[in-house]
Amino acid sequence: MPRRNRQQRQKGFRADTSHRGAGTAYGASRVEQGPDGDWMVRTVPAAQATKIYRCPGCDHEIQTGIAHVVAWPEAELGGVDERRHWHTGCWKARARRGPTRRWS
Repeated sequence: MPRRNRQQRQKGFRADTSHRGAGTAYGASRVEQGPDGDWMVRTVPAAQATKIYRCPGCDHEIQTGIAHVVAWPEAELGGVDERRHWHTGCWKARARRGPTRRWS
């Protein structure tokens, strides 16, 4: 009978994440410059996408389990109320398409 070469995890084992900085659970924020100003952008991995959002670029829903980005104005004008969840492709194409009528 073949042997298992994988180590078995003990019950209750959790990886040590104390070395991670703040904000790494959803990806680190970065500043992106564009024709519409500077934006703080954070990548949300699929495993962390647990809610449904509506993308301002295409006006379609971002379903749970879909990786996407969160963007908000970098200047003092932006805050929690200014955050928007975008499909990654819609965010990259925002200079060509812009937000839909609902968000303008």
